[in-house]
Amino acid sequence: MAPENPPPYSVVDTNWMGRPKSIAAVLVQSDGINALIDPGPTSTVENLRAELRLRGLSVEELHAILLTHIHLDHAGATGSLVKENPRIDVFVHEFGAPRIADPSKLVASATRLYGAEMHRLYGPVLPVPEENVRALAGGETVSVGKRNFAVLSTPGHASHHVSFWDAEDGVAFVGDVGGISVEGHEFVLPATPPPDIDIELWNQSLDAILDLQPQKLFLTHFGYVHNPARHIARYRGHLARWSAMVNALLESGKSEQAAGQEFVDAIAGETRSAFPPAEADHYIFNGGLFLSWLGLVRYVKKQKAKVQPAT
Repeated sequence: MAPENPPPYSVVDTNWMGRPKSIAAVLVQSDGINALIDPGPTSTVENLRAELRLRGLSVEELHAILLTHIHLDHAGATGSLVKENPRIDVFVHEFGAPRIADPSKLVASATRLYGAEMHRLYGPVLPVPEENVRALAGGETVSVGKRNFAVLSTPGHASHHVSFWDAEDGVAFVGDVGGISVEGHEFVLPATPPPDIDIELWNQSLDAILDLQPQKLFLTHFGYVHNPARHIARYRGHLARWSAMVNALLESGKSEQAAGQEFVDAIAGETRSAFPPAEADHYIFNGGLFLSWLGLVRYVKKQKAKVQPAT
């Protein structure tokens, strides 16, 4: 049985791959309305159901899903949840809306990256019927009971990324815009997978979030950040440093495979120097360092192409 006056937000640890504090969903409850922000991948949907039961809820009692973006670690379970409860409204950026209605291209792209591990990591990805999809461009307000979320378009990590801002509590739910940092730890790891990385747009998104003067950020990986300005300043520095490192490695004359391994080894070494082994492994596993290399390689090459003289 659900409590009569539940807290507005409850962090749901999906326990991805048996690793706590890897992927967080957020349960929003207000005035009898229940919603999830970023329900996670289908591979964790049983964990999600169990966490809902602990709060006296079931999937049938959900009214909405709010997606920061459509990457499978955030959104993969959406179709399965809507199949179970066809009354769920799904709020998603307009660029991502066609991809969740027909996830074949999304799945094909992820399979190219993850290969044989794709199903084990993320599980099946079911389509979301078009009638359940509520497309967002940024500038809208999404209401969950008495909670009102201003929608910000926040590209940089992905072209289809939005953030949800609750001015009442001063918290911005920023998906992957703020990177990976477990429960506000000062260590922050960028997440820069292909294909949409754009550091200039990313910095503009960070500016837009800072302009709100948030008291807290919520990161899907993982939890609340209580000093947003300091966190964002640190994160900007990491994005700039990683981009410069990738550019230097591409210009070094090494093969891309060798350069990529050097990048991964360098970032893994930095991470291991910051944490005991188990915690370092947690960040390295969740960080997808080779994927971050691939995303930044694509970004750096696109930047170089922009400044090449016409022939």
